[in-house]
Amino acid sequence: MHGHSFKVEIVVEGEVDPHMGWVYDHAEISRAMEPLLDYIDHKYMNELPELENPTIEHIAAWFWRKLTPTLPGLAEIVVHETPTARCIYRGE
Repeated sequence: MHGHSFKVEIVVEGEVDPHMGWVYDHAEISRAMEPLLDYIDHKYMNELPELENPTIEHIAAWFWRKLTPTLPGLAEIVVHETPTARCIYRGE
């Protein structure tokens, strides 16, 4: 058995709020990601429900399904397995 470290990028799109000056508060994204990262961190992902085949494609789709209800404007999920291997997921 061996492990991986993944990098996950969350891309959102929408109108810039004229008061705040940004599309999304990054703290909201962090709050939405925290329980998901806690769920998979240092785990044998093959034993986690919905992640039995943890390819970066499946991981990206899993993040999408979990984040869509809480992050309006979610545009894509990018999961990096290595500096040269990544998957970009834009919905089902």
